[in-house]
Amino acid sequence: MPLAVYVLGVSAFALGTSEFMLTGLLPLIAEDLEVSIPSVGLLVSAFAVGMTVGAPLLAAGTLRLPPRATMAGFLLVFALGHVVGAVTDSYGVLFASRIVSALACAGFWAVGAATAVRLVLPHRRGRAMAVLVGGLTVANILGVPAGALVAQHSSWRMAFWGVAGTAVLALAGVLRLVPRRGSGTARASQLRPELRAYSSSTVWLALATTSLSSAGVFCTFSYLAPVLTDEGGLPPSWVPGALFLFGIGAFVGIMLGGRFADARPFGVLKAGIGGLFALMCALALAPGQVLMVALVFLLGVAGFVISPALNARVYAVAGAAPTLAGATNVSAFNVGNMVGPWLGGLVIGAGFGYASVGWVGAALCVSAFALVLLSQQADRGTTSAAEAR
Repeated sequence: MPLAVYVLGVSAFALGTSEFMLTGLLPLIAEDLEVSIPSVGLLVSAFAVGMTVGAPLLAAGTLRLPPRATMAGFLLVFALGHVVGAVTDSYGVLFASRIVSALACAGFWAVGAATAVRLVLPHRRGRAMAVLVGGLTVANILGVPAGALVAQHSSWRMAFWGVAGTAVLALAGVLRLVPRRGSGTARASQLRPELRAYSSSTVWLALATTSLSSAGVFCTFSYLAPVLTDEGGLPPSWVPGALFLFGIGAFVGIMLGGRFADARPFGVLKAGIGGLFALMCALALAPGQVLMVALVFLLGVAGFVISPALNARVYAVAGAAPTLAGATNVSAFNVGNMVGPWLGGLVIGAGFGYASVGWVGAALCVSAFALVLLSQQADRGTTSAAEAR
């Protein structure tokens, strides 16, 4: 695997730490800026919306630019956004800085994912994406807890400074180790075929699979703490350890998925989504405390083992549209990240209890599994037609 791919993974670590660390900083930011916790919670939503909208738009808008310079520019804007957030005393400025940071994050992901798959042979794309997404899982294991720890013992602003510093290190690595690839004119000529790829139903099937499977994971994960304490009977002091286990499981899943996604993408997707269905049903039944903790670890494994295959599938069906396809897949993940918790909140608000999110997640997984079967059938049909000719 080229060293440049690992540099992109380090960049993903900085981006992922910023995206997820805010959950542990909400009370501290609310107290410091004298606003309500729900108001600070909107900063999380703003980041997700910025990622969803920004990825495809910025991918299309930067096709005329060389990828290395584009990624470096996005990392610089991302770092500056966190510097502004760290020094401001205004909630409005902080909100704006989160949107700018999200757009920079989305732009980097769009170009970075396409760059990662270009740096390797086609049969190693899944592994390359596993390294890139692996940066997110390491962020959940190390970056997010470290940010919370720094914030508790110093200030939430120091957590922002830490992310800015990590982004600068990633920027230096990109400039030093990511090779120049193609001129701006060469990339610009790809815009028309990139847009044409969206006329394919298989591309939309792959993107819908990403959204539904992501929604299933985050419908359950977003409410995992109350599921463990209110339904599973675990003491609150166990929750950080359980979430740490989820992060470890996610890392294991990414590594396993990256190993097998290129050779057997549909096998990985069916095994992972089928496993998610079973695990969510088990969580909904609220088993004993020890089993609940084990299920959290396995949920991390199953939830992230499919990520490399989801990415590899989109790139496989997109053909001549690697940049926009990768960007749209980023949006698809974030659509799932927003829709899943929203659906979970609906059933909780309807009085069905926290455990009900497991059933909702299971239903979403059934839908995602059906789309995988449809995609596999479409692939077989295409292969048969090609052989007939």
